[in-house]
Amino acid sequence: MEGGAYGAGKAGGAFDPYTLVRQPHTILRVVSWVFSIVVFGSIVNEGYLNSPSESKEFCIYNRNPNACGYGVTVGVLAFLTCLLYLALDVYFPQISSVKDRKKAVLSDIGVSAFWAFLWFVGFCYLANQWQVSKDSLLNEGTDAARAAIAFSFFSIFTWISGLRCHIPRVLASPLTVPPSLQAFQLS
Repeated sequence: MEGGAYGAGKAGGAFDPYTLVRQPHTILRVVSWVFSIVVFGSIVNEGYLNSPSESKEFCIYNRNPNACGYGVTVGVLAFLTCLLYLALDVYFPQISSVKDRKKAVLSDIGVSAFWAFLWFVGFCYLANQWQVSKDSLLNEGTDAARAAIAFSFFSIFTWISGLRCHIPRVLASPLTVPPSLQAFQLS
């Protein structure tokens, strides 16, 4: 797999699932996928409560429906993004054009940075709303709320790590470094 552009083998080779699952960015993408399931699953499952004295459900995060909505939205969209880029990881060795491979890697870098930012905002928002929430008498949903906050925090690092996995792929490509600067290329 060393001979091709942007870290993939020569185009048109046979699909090798063993090589796919050993790649660090694929492992991180699966971990990010699981973390997104934990975040939106815990909020959807136990993030909305209703008390016996009220007929309407409310969000466990300071009764702020926007906090629950943000957590669910970011979780679901990150889940779908992970699936999309896992499919791209499977298809990537079949891409024959170096320019298309470059676009795929650069889009992955941009998307990873974007999701790291969204998870950072989500972590700060959920943690702040949880901090100012009044204690529930029955402590319902508190574990789920804390799990969503914790896995939002962990997701920041999985997306940043996924971003860092692609930087060497871009730097190692012959088309990204001008010939005058190839002597200064990082090893």
